[in-house]
Amino acid sequence: MEKLELQKIANEVRKDIVTAVHAAKAGHPGGSLSAADVFTYLYFEEMNIDPKDPKKADRDRFVLSKGHTAPGYYSALAERGFFPKEDLKTLRHLGSYLQGHPDMKHIPGVDMSSGSLGQGISAAVGMALSAKLSNESYRVYTLLGDGEIQEGQVWEAAMFAGHRKLDNLVVIVDNNGLQIDGKIDDVCSPYPIDKKFEAFNFHVINVADGNDMDQLKAAFDEAKATKGMPTAIIMKTVKGKGVSFMENQAGWHGKAPNDEQYAQAMADLEKVGEALCQK
Repeated sequence: MEKLELQKIANEVRKDIVTAVHAAKAGHPGGSLSAADVFTYLYFEEMNIDPKDPKKADRDRFVLSKGHTAPGYYSALAERGFFPKEDLKTLRHLGSYLQGHPDMKHIPGVDMSSGSLGQGISAAVGMALSAKLSNESYRVYTLLGDGEIQEGQVWEAAMFAGHRKLDNLVVIVDNNGLQIDGKIDDVCSPYPIDKKFEAFNFHVINVADGNDMDQLKAAFDEAKATKGMPTAIIMKTVKGKGVSFMENQAGWHGKAPNDEQYAQAMADLEKVGEALCQK
């Protein structure tokens, strides 16, 4: 798919995120918006998946380890055709299948229920090991938050993945620099992230702008070509990307916009969309 097309889809994903969180009156817009481009790249370009057959045996697997950014994940799944876009407005509503964290039992396309921070990567490592043991060709991708990697379980999983040379595993860290309590390096610095993964026998790719499709393509192509060790892609992103008043604001980690803020956010994203249409 052309870069411009991917950018347009990512902008639609961002509109979906804002719409869903506004309708829910709760949720996590900041980290969903920072990861909108990687969700789009994975589901529209990188992964072998089929919305008409979400459980096909040879599909690539994705685990959202930072499960609270479900609005971004759901928006990408809806744009890709796994379920109707209008259902996004039921996010977190009583009786909706789209709850605050991903649920593999009720949401088409979700391979793992997640939300307890640090656990998703462990499940992804297990999936990657299973593929190796069964001589299956599918690849496994997992997205972590940079605050999430303060959890010890992340490093146990990384140690195992490196030891078992799981080259069918790609660990992506959304390094937007902010978590619920503020800057990650003020709360409990995980830096240097790249050197840590290298120490656990990962091939590490640093992406200077994880909101840029060309840079994401280069990173995922390099990951696919890497043999004999798992890959960690550390991507610098902007928390709240695309919405002027949410960008780089820790306060938008986990709250919903009111009606006025929603209108402003959608206006911001409409402008982005118009600019892309003129390219």
